[in-house]
Amino acid sequence: MLTSTTIDIRSPPQTVVRRLNSLAPLSDAGIATLVKAVGERVSRAGPGEDLVCEGDRSDRVRIILSGWLTRYKTLDDGRRQIVSLVLPGDTCDAWAHLLRQMDHSIGTLTPVIYAELDAARFEELLAADRSLEEAFQLETLAGMAIQREWAVNLGRRIALERVAYLLCEIFERLRPVGLLEGNSCAFPITQMDLADATGLSVVHVNRTIQELRASNLIVLRERTLTISNLEALKNLALFSPSYLHLRAE
Repeated sequence: MLTSTTIDIRSPPQTVVRRLNSLAPLSDAGIATLVKAVGERVSRAGPGEDLVCEGDRSDRVRIILSGWLTRYKTLDDGRRQIVSLVLPGDTCDAWAHLLRQMDHSIGTLTPVIYAELDAARFEELLAADRSLEEAFQLETLAGMAIQREWAVNLGRRIALERVAYLLCEIFERLRPVGLLEGNSCAFPITQMDLADATGLSVVHVNRTIQELRASNLIVLRERTLTISNLEALKNLALFSPSYLHLRAE
């Protein structure tokens, strides 16, 4: 069940600050303004819940403090296509309040904690600091770039490349928000989720994962992904992180 509360955040929501700062340098004033805004109304959801459904009218902006989500579409016969992942630090739907209705759903994979801002408060946040406005705009553009790469992934890469590509993307998106532990990261994605994200059957995904394991490229165990050879995995997937538009560290 979705719940909402106001909490006192005594330390900065580092994932959000790191995510936006990885796209554009935030000013000290911008960081302070952001931390204040995301602490005003914080909500929680459990795994397997929808924050918003296709056809809903969205009147608020959600910024993910922790947890993993998917954007997805469902056909009339129940088949699902995951069209992107929403990871810690991401903004779910910065401009969705401009639409008459949502054209996709956003559902949780894990327990999620997120900040909620109504449209007016979000616009006030953008107007308060130029660095924040630029960072949120760049986040939207980076999200569009990710969608283009997913279209290429589905349309032109073979199964092994598709799965390897998605693993590389997740790894590189978690890096700037500080959620890697060496060459490992959390991986709360099931093979069914992978199938829905890559347009493959669960059986085909399973075979592909086994092939990546047999090639000593990955270890996938107990909801943790370890990439044994990142460069080799990138080469296999024909992966370049430039489309993520991250600033050089």
